[in-house]
Amino acid sequence: MVHQPPAGARDWLPLEVAQKGWIADRLQQVFHRWGYQQIVTSTLEWLDTLMAGGAIQRSTVIQLQEAEEGTLGLRPELTASIARASVTRMAGNSYPQRLYYNANVFRRSPGYRGRQMEFYQAGVELLGTGGVLADAEILLLLADCLHQLGLQQWHVVLGEAGLTRSLLAPFPESEREQLRYCIAHLDRVTLESLPLSPQLRERALLLFDLRGHPADVLQQVASLDLDESAQQTVNNLKSLVELLEGSGLGTLPLILDLSLVQTFDYYTGIVFEVVAHTGTEARSVGQGGRYDQLLGVYHPHRKSAPGIGFVLNLEDLHTCLLSTHQLPEQTPASDWLVIPQSPQAEAAAFVYAQKLRNSQHLVRVEIDLGGRSPEQIREYARSCSITRLAWVQADGSPRIETL
Repeated sequence: MVHQPPAGARDWLPLEVAQKGWIADRLQQVFHRWGYQQIVTSTLEWLDTLMAGGAIQRSTVIQLQEAEEGTLGLRPELTASIARASVTRMAGNSYPQRLYYNANVFRRSPGYRGRQMEFYQAGVELLGTGGVLADAEILLLLADCLHQLGLQQWHVVLGEAGLTRSLLAPFPESEREQLRYCIAHLDRVTLESLPLSPQLRERALLLFDLRGHPADVLQQVASLDLDESAQQTVNNLKSLVELLEGSGLGTLPLILDLSLVQTFDYYTGIVFEVVAHTGTEARSVGQGGRYDQLLGVYHPHRKSAPGIGFVLNLEDLHTCLLSTHQLPEQTPASDWLVIPQSPQAEAAAFVYAQKLRNSQHLVRVEIDLGGRSPEQIREYARSCSITRLAWVQADGSPRIETL
């Protein structure tokens, strides 16, 4: 088995690394332009940290060892680790904190045998501020990222975790989870078979169809008997949609879906998913949402602060962008091949190669390591798209050849 990676793991070869780097570099440029700073958190965390106060299932965490102090695990996502770092290591920093990351995460899926367990992600967290403006910043930043990547066909599915919970509140607790599952998985047949009163069944079918153009969905929700908190949430959603439409920062194709349920249960406000289309296939390339109680889980005095963020999945973006021909189609070629013409010229060849590398701009320089004829050296250079050869004499003088 030593010749294969473990089940659920994979290698990234140089061209794939270059393509993924192309994506990560453009995302980083956008993050910088919006004023976000990079943070790097530990790959290893205590299991209690990774579970985010019970919001993340223990079974999804890859556990490494039992220590006297507790159990260690590999991070299944970054938000919990960044929340911990924010309220402990960065407690003296002023709010809002704008942070971004580019990292790998590890996660077990149900029936995980053979399924992918390591994922590469880039994302942001906006900590210490709530409200419609912060929500709008995150969604517009997300749209800017996708525009800069040149992703052609995509849309954002927007939900509201608190409002969805409020709309489900009138249903018996014994049926609520099943109802939520039916709505999320578009299972109308099972929903209609649930033991509900006629009034609740009518409400359940209304909730089932609460997805579509934001104005239409919000009008339907407004017709329901809402408590004051839910009505305020609806008003906030209206304000958010209006702000996004009037931002002047480009199109943000939006579908409002109040059945949207995210994988992690720490979300308290808006939740969203980015769906990209490649031919006939729809692929989720990112997700995020608001979590206004999570930071309190890690604060020494349980003092909470609002937060919101999103993550983009680099492998899924890579798959979607392959057909656009924007990604590099080959690894960068070296600019020079420096060849010592005799054993006495070897030191001089290293000196000359370093002189080339010390250019103000990035210059890729290889040294020929011997054992090939001049024609074999030229054939190697052609196969690697190296166009300039420097044949170095013992006195350090080069003879330049252009292929």
